Amino acid sequence: MSEVKKPNIEIEDAGYGALIILITLAFAYLVAPFFGAVLWGVVAAIMFEPMTRKLTAVLGGRKSLSAALVLVGLLALVILPTIVLGVSLVNEASALYAKIKAGDISFPQILAQLEHALPDRVAQFVRQYGLTDFNTLRRMFGSSVTSGLQTVASQALMLGQGALSFLAALGVMLYLTFFLLRDGQRYTELVRDAMPLRPKMRDSLFAHFTVVVRATMKGTVVVAVMQGLVGGIIFSLLGIEGALLWGVLMGFLSLLPAVGTGLVWVPVAIYLLVTGSVWQGVVLIICGMFVIGMIDNVLRPVLVGRDTRLPDFVVLIATLSGLQLFGLNGFIVGPVIAALFIAMWNIVKEQRDEARRPYETGITAAASEEDVARAEAEAGAHPG
Repeated sequence: MSEVKKPNIEIEDAGYGALIILITLAFAYLVAPFFGAVLWGVVAAIMFEPMTRKLTAVLGGRKSLSAALVLVGLLALVILPTIVLGVSLVNEASALYAKIKAGDISFPQILAQLEHALPDRVAQFVRQYGLTDFNTLRRMFGSSVTSGLQTVASQALMLGQGALSFLAALGVMLYLTFFLLRDGQRYTELVRDAMPLRPKMRDSLFAHFTVVVRATMKGTVVVAVMQGLVGGIIFSLLGIEGALLWGVLMGFLSLLPAVGTGLVWVPVAIYLLVTGSVWQGVVLIICGMFVIGMIDNVLRPVLVGRDTRLPDFVVLIATLSGLQLFGLNGFIVGPVIAALFIAMWNIVKEQRDEARRPYETGITAAASEEDVARAEAEAGAHPG
């Protein structure tokens, strides 16, 4: 019986593999300017694919109409409100920066009022530990807030200058989303079949990727929107100036587990208390602890689930690193990469467990047979 020879890898095969890598890198470099548009197009398609599938079944299999209707809903309910919110945010930041520049709002003066309003014991504690350099604190805090607002306000001019590129990116995102919603299953099968991985490992990785993207979006975006919206409404009802700005800031900071929104409402509540607005400060503390803070504890487990939720320290590190490396897109890229990292190592563990199971079963079976043989031998030696 002749042995089956394994095909040898020739130089032509190695050359073709190198060419594939080179062309893939060139293609990635080509689409890099629209990285954000492609990313959000893929994410939107993954998020709304179940809705498109159900709508296709209702409309008798008309995929194009279903994808178009979902895309119109996405544009009307998500994209346009986000654009309006961004414009309103820039306008409010510009107005606030103008007041600071005109002297109507003085952060050094606010900190000076805070210094004088400190109780005697707190002031003694501050002096005891050498924390009395309020002049430096006023300069640092005032300049930091002013420069931050100036940066946000300057985005109005940048939005006007970059309107064409923004519209181009938005068009690419919507165009890609439409085709992925309509033919996403076929494209997924093409990519999956082309991947040089074992079928079981490949299917598990694709399933993990889909679950991770949906869990990350639901666990970050939805919770951030809800916390920012509720926080902004509370600030507005309490008459705090810049409620929209503070609400958006709380929404972004809610991406940081445990302490996110508290970085905004806790200092504001302390300022309200020490400057005489006691009932507003008390109401803000109560709402911050039992309304804004509880949104994360209640919504996130329901939307994400226990199986796909990452540890808080992993989410924190991945989010901060993603924002630093990828900008605004990083708050989705970072957690997704971290979740896929954990998922891939879980797949490796599952593969090893499956490979080890027959070996352990064989050892157990052999041990059982040996015990049976020993028992029979003892029974024969002592028949009574």
